[in-house]
Amino acid sequence: MDSIEMAGHLIRRLHQRSTQIFVQRTQAAGFDLTPVQFAALDAIHAHPAADQARVAELIAYDRATIGGVIERLEHKGWIRRVVNELDRRARELSLTAKGQRVHAALLPIVRDLQDEILQSLSDADRACFLKLARQLVRPEKV
Repeated sequence: MDSIEMAGHLIRRLHQRSTQIFVQRTQAAGFDLTPVQFAALDAIHAHPAADQARVAELIAYDRATIGGVIERLEHKGWIRRVVNELDRRARELSLTAKGQRVHAALLPIVRDLQDEILQSLSDADRACFLKLARQLVRPEKV
């Protein structure tokens, strides 16, 4: 098998395509963020008061490097960190009012760009691709 036809190479290229489309569409809408920053923002929106470790778990990101993502979101004024009253070492994360507005504006953009990522697939093939992708990244939940 030619190496450019191997699963790893094709997945890498699809990731590049996905990231490029994400950045183009979000920048065109006036937002400067990465897909990982959006994933963290979305996880915090869905799980207010989660700590950094939980956000890393929710988005399948490295716990050691999630801190930089959280710092950038905090620097943009989109999230806040508050000391957990039960565990003073933990910081609860929540969206600021600005973060709520940004999330609300980004969500339809991110939903729409999914179609562009998979544009060459029919509806049936998209459903099949998503099912198979979920199987690969979450084999225990199949």
